[in-house]
Amino acid sequence: MNKDSLSKWKSLASDELKGKPLESLNWVSSENIIIKPLYTKKDLESVSHLDELPGLANFSRGPRATMYAGRPWTIRQYAGFSTAEESNAFYKKNLVSGQKGISVAFDLPTHRGYDSDHPRVLGDVGKAGVAIDSVEDMAILFNGIPLDQMSVSMTMNGAVIPIMANFIVVAEEQGVSKSKLTGTIQNDILKEFMVRNTYIYPPEPSMRIVSDIIEYTSSEMPKFNSISISGYHMHEAGANLAQELAFTLADGKEYVRAALSKGLDIDSFAGRLSFFFAIGMNFFMEVAKLRAARLLWARIMAEFNPTRESSSLLRVHCQTSGVSLQEEDPYNNIVRTSYEALAGALGGTQSLHTNAFDEAMGLPTEFSSRIARNTQLIMQEELGITKVIDPLAGSYYVETLTEQLAAKAWEIIQEIEDLGGMTEAVASGLPKFRIEESAARKQAAIDQGKEVIVGVNKFKPNQKEDVEILDVDNVIVRRTQIDRLRHVKATRDNELCMKKLNDLEITCKTGEGNLLGRAIEAAKARATVGEISYTMEKVFGRYKADTKTLSGVYQEAYEKDDSFLKIQEKANLFTDKEGRRPRILVTKLGQDGHDRGAKVIATAFADMGFDVDVGPLFQTPEEAAQDAVDNDVHIVGVSSQAAGHKTLVPVLIEKLKILGGEDTIVVCGGVIPKDDYPFLMDLGVKAVFGPGTNVLDAANNLLDILMNK
Repeated sequence: MNKDSLSKWKSLASDELKGKPLESLNWVSSENIIIKPLYTKKDLESVSHLDELPGLANFSRGPRATMYAGRPWTIRQYAGFSTAEESNAFYKKNLVSGQKGISVAFDLPTHRGYDSDHPRVLGDVGKAGVAIDSVEDMAILFNGIPLDQMSVSMTMNGAVIPIMANFIVVAEEQGVSKSKLTGTIQNDILKEFMVRNTYIYPPEPSMRIVSDIIEYTSSEMPKFNSISISGYHMHEAGANLAQELAFTLADGKEYVRAALSKGLDIDSFAGRLSFFFAIGMNFFMEVAKLRAARLLWARIMAEFNPTRESSSLLRVHCQTSGVSLQEEDPYNNIVRTSYEALAGALGGTQSLHTNAFDEAMGLPTEFSSRIARNTQLIMQEELGITKVIDPLAGSYYVETLTEQLAAKAWEIIQEIEDLGGMTEAVASGLPKFRIEESAARKQAAIDQGKEVIVGVNKFKPNQKEDVEILDVDNVIVRRTQIDRLRHVKATRDNELCMKKLNDLEITCKTGEGNLLGRAIEAAKARATVGEISYTMEKVFGRYKADTKTLSGVYQEAYEKDDSFLKIQEKANLFTDKEGRRPRILVTKLGQDGHDRGAKVIATAFADMGFDVDVGPLFQTPEEAAQDAVDNDVHIVGVSSQAAGHKTLVPVLIEKLKILGGEDTIVVCGGVIPKDDYPFLMDLGVKAVFGPGTNVLDAANNLLDILMNK
């Protein structure tokens, strides 16, 4: 392109803009990257990776030389619910229909190291994943699925030791040597302390668990990926893409250091590290994110001087965003997921999960899961994108974005290094604070209409769509699990089981031996997930996070907004009338650690004039009721994402009455199916706020309820 052509284009653009400057078309992304309306060859002059080829360092163009032209990405749908029997049947149907690998979702009690009979997990068993209490459950889960032929991915972090032990024991009892097992265990505990919160033990012993698993799998399971370092949950918690990249790769660097501290050679384990990213709705930025991730990981690994090129290769699984799914106009979610999946494929993911359109309301049905899976089959078979290696290579826009996003992420990584690495950064609370701030800013932009979501804050439908929702009967599942637990304990050699648990406890105390190796012996003796976890907890302790909130984000975003000021005025009127500010307790009941919604509500309501108490994670209904009465709150707001509301909210309301808090208003918000609203209202819940609710509308509604009591 010559200067005359550029000059002519600028003149045409100016005419079309009617005198407005060309810069008026610029926009600034949440990563603080200025996006121009036009990119040209000149923009590529500062891009350093253009001459790379696929399969060669620094891998920006993909991890394999032939990419999808040689073999398409793996369709790996994440699923699990209710009992092991039901999940097993679901897996088998999907495998027959074209799925190539199994990705297991465990329920929250399993994640948190509790057996299904523990009193703290009343409303959680089988709800957000499959309940696994013992080797017997794991055997049913994989019954008829040959583990020497099937790649298995397990999203597990807190109770990673007993779950991995159970999996290995089941494989061996199937006749499959652990050396033949392929797949991935997530084993990424640092991100749990930042966002997802399904931790059990404090950071230091948790890092020991990570390194012990890497050590064990490196020597005993050469085909198995010992860790999947996850940015997905950071993205879903509200991180922008630069933060997701930086914090994920900084976590990876910390895990490499932990493995090296065990005396391992870098090349003995680096090739089995894998990564996990979310794919959201900023299409080209998501493509650039995966390319930048491979560039940056190669740069990080160079610091450890590997001798194998494959040790510097970032392998990645992706999943379409759950946060982008909306309850309003839900069939739009099929389109959103399709675009996100395409971005993941064009970015070069090795495997992919596509979310079902109904997951903003509950667990996916068989109908919605089929559409989600077929989305990938259509991409592979009909779009033609698997016929060309890296089709977006050389794009002025994508290559420039890759370079800019990598630079932004690298700045954050260096900041983490200056703090002493990711463990120190997590302890300081910096990553968690940054992500929560980003989430609050994003929600404020959505509430203001600055960020459009079709069907939610623009182009709203005239009528509601009725969508079938999968409802898991938690009471029946829990009863089934408790019966099986009793049978396991009644038929095992209890003396042998207790001895193996004691051996594990000694290893925890002394540091001598490998924790996973000891847990495998305990699992063979039929020690349960809860027993193995508690044995370790006796030595390591159970971690409790400090609950912190930020303020000022909504105040800044709505500084001169009339609707925001009117809500503040209404809150002031209530204060004048009652002699104190409206007070709300925001609580998460049960074992659900996803607290993005709760934190956003706490931040926004505080800026609007409420006194906000945020309950600690993992409260029982009884504990939340006691907090509400002790602190004399006007409102208890229950944030639900794991479908436990039908079991836990009735207990909360009953306990409030017993404690003298019968006048306390109870409201619910989060992923709650519309069909559950009447049930909750009949209990006495005054309002239910589903996904896509405008936070200002929610605050205004609550103030009306308070003032009209």
